[in-house]
Amino acid sequence: MKGLGKTSQNQVASDQVSFVEIDDGAAGQRIDNFLVRVCKGVPKSHIYRILRSGEVRVNKGRVDAQYRLAEGDIVRVPPIRTAQSGASASAAPVPAGQFSVLFEDEGLLVIDKPAGVAVHGGSGVAFGVIEQLREARPQGKFLELVHRLDRETSGILMLAKKRAALVGLHEQIRENSMDKRYYACVHGDWESDWGRRRAVKEPLHKYLTPEGERRVRVQPDGLASHTVFNLVERWSEYALLEAELKTGRTHQIRVHLAHLGLPIVGDAKYGDFALNKALARQGANPGIKRMFLHAHRLKITHPITHETLQFEAPLPAECRRFIDELRARRERAEGAGRPAAQPD
Repeated sequence: MKGLGKTSQNQVASDQVSFVEIDDGAAGQRIDNFLVRVCKGVPKSHIYRILRSGEVRVNKGRVDAQYRLAEGDIVRVPPIRTAQSGASASAAPVPAGQFSVLFEDEGLLVIDKPAGVAVHGGSGVAFGVIEQLREARPQGKFLELVHRLDRETSGILMLAKKRAALVGLHEQIRENSMDKRYYACVHGDWESDWGRRRAVKEPLHKYLTPEGERRVRVQPDGLASHTVFNLVERWSEYALLEAELKTGRTHQIRVHLAHLGLPIVGDAKYGDFALNKALARQGANPGIKRMFLHAHRLKITHPITHETLQFEAPLPAECRRFIDELRARRERAEGAGRPAAQPD
């Protein structure tokens, strides 16, 4: 940071007044979102309280939560002592994360996220990809998720290293101009009259279960949703599909496939729970212990250079092994001249 008495934009001190000078990486961001990022572990309710009380100042003046920061602004952040932030300080530190990098330049970072890793902390998860990457890159002035992947989904995940990149990519998401492709292995029979391509335009509605878990279902008054499924390979009772996302609703691919009667293998929310349990057993053949959903290809326009970019992430080893086992099972069945049996 420039100037005496000013502190880093990555994280401010919790026990003293901090003065942060805004650079081009944070310019244009709302003050409330900026404070949530730099005051790590502090609840949003507390952020809004210190904004309302006037304890946060920009260029020595009061601002509301909607104020957008400009390059060169000086933000005064007061000492923040809360039970939540104290607990956060004593919690185990976030480990620096190392992920397979598919592409990186001054504005973008594209990684291959493994299954089982959340993209961000919250809802019982202490930390995710974004927290781990920020820990691994303390010199980075700006790093934000462009989009999200479900925790059990693997594959291409984009992060912005500049606010201009984030804004430009969010515009492409709103305009549905990105080409996003996923591989999904499903259980069930792909109907012969569907051909090789099946479009689903069922509206989706988000709701909470009695236990407070987020779920999505097909519902007439839900949000317009559109997925196109392409048949890649078929076996007895299984199929490998490529899903094209035309809209980006929560759990869209998973719910649309369950609606077709083709639940994703290993899907713990919308899948065939008995089958999932059987496939996850030690020695099962075919066997898999994760949800088979993988973001394998993404085509975008670079938000700064405007060139067309395409990223690809290969199927993880456990997914390739499951496909190989299905192929081997089919060959054994064809060799014996009888239908393939259910998984062991």
